[in-house]
Amino acid sequence: MGSDPLLLEVGRVVKPHGLRGEVLVKLLTDRHERLTPGSVLHLSRSQLSVVASRPHLGGFLVTFAGVTSREAADELRGAVLSAPPIDDPEALWVHELIGAEVVGIDGTAHGPVVAVEANPASDLLVLESGGLVPLRFVTERSPHRLVIDPPEGLL
Repeated sequence: MGSDPLLLEVGRVVKPHGLRGEVLVKLLTDRHERLTPGSVLHLSRSQLSVVASRPHLGGFLVTFAGVTSREAADELRGAVLSAPPIDDPEALWVHELIGAEVVGIDGTAHGPVVAVEANPASDLLVLESGGLVPLRFVTERSPHRLVIDPPEGLL
């Protein structure tokens, strides 16, 4: 996909459902608009357009344009679904957090973010040093830089 914009993995096709081409999709994002009718999702060498979707057992049952049989749906089993980033300036996106330098409000450098770990209370920034910082302690952000106000002793 050489000239395509950055694509982010947003979900996976788990398995076919029924006989008419519907598939069970597990999203890796909380942005359910990824599956609204008309949305386009990318596979490694093609695209799929969402015709319909509805919640089902912790995932979504999705009908894609052109996928009209169980056999066609079964060919999608395990497929990684990708899409361009959503333009939402208020959101913190994992792909923008990775590599960002973390600095305390007092100016102390804590190093770069190497991963973001899901956590029920607050997702965690994983620092190169091994330190973990809950996202709720991020007070400011700019491109490639996060300012945090952690409680004493956290880092």
